[in-house]
Amino acid sequence: MKMFDLTGRVAVVTGGNGGIGLGMAEGLAEAGAAVVVAGRNAEKNGAAVATLEAKGGRAIAIAVDVTDEASVKALMAEAEKAMGRIDILVNNAGINIRKRPEEYVLSEWMEVIQTNLTSAFLCSHAVHPAMKRAGAGKIINIGSMMSIFGAPFTSAYAASKGGIVQFSRALATAWAVDNIQVNAILPGWIDTALTRRAREQVRGMHERILSRTPAGRWGTPEDHAGIAVFLASAASDFVTGTAIPVDGGYSVQGV
Repeated sequence: MKMFDLTGRVAVVTGGNGGIGLGMAEGLAEAGAAVVVAGRNAEKNGAAVATLEAKGGRAIAIAVDVTDEASVKALMAEAEKAMGRIDILVNNAGINIRKRPEEYVLSEWMEVIQTNLTSAFLCSHAVHPAMKRAGAGKIINIGSMMSIFGAPFTSAYAASKGGIVQFSRALATAWAVDNIQVNAILPGWIDTALTRRAREQVRGMHERILSRTPAGRWGTPEDHAGIAVFLASAASDFVTGTAIPVDGGYSVQGV
């Protein structure tokens, strides 16, 4: 459908070299967008580009530290120079340090907040001029259902992802005048390297999640391709400031 066609558009995806980020990048590429894979690990970046190109997509990789303002500005400048424009930004880079709050030290707290939340500000701030020049833009911030629920081992992560939701709403109101739509995706329990480690660390987690999820399974990175295309395309031009769960019904299950 034409309204979902991203031909000629350019997307920058932070953390696009694996997991949910790569799943979204594949969806955007399949819809016609050229993709800039932005991440710290050059080897993973190259593998992600090869994956996208093998499926017929156009992609490049740019190394970036999303917690460093100069690195982020260089990313956006290089991406715009190489691709000619930037239409879509996916703020996906993120980490978690699983500890009870009393076990955290300040440096760990700041690492999670800076990687998950401050990076979204830095990347959005840096891309705004390009989108304003183009007269339009789409920003997709990756939150978490931990912005809805609480868990004893996610204090910093939950704070960062709750911040992502409110940051998305604030940007949506501020940049509507520039025809930039800003939305958040709230992944549920998705089968990634991060959650595999969580299952190793938290006894009974796998069984509890399956029993509560109406879909009866863990999500996959590919489950985020469609929502990414929707929020990046003309189909969502009047959708902004939202936070959309992608969780197989987990967040609406009452018992």
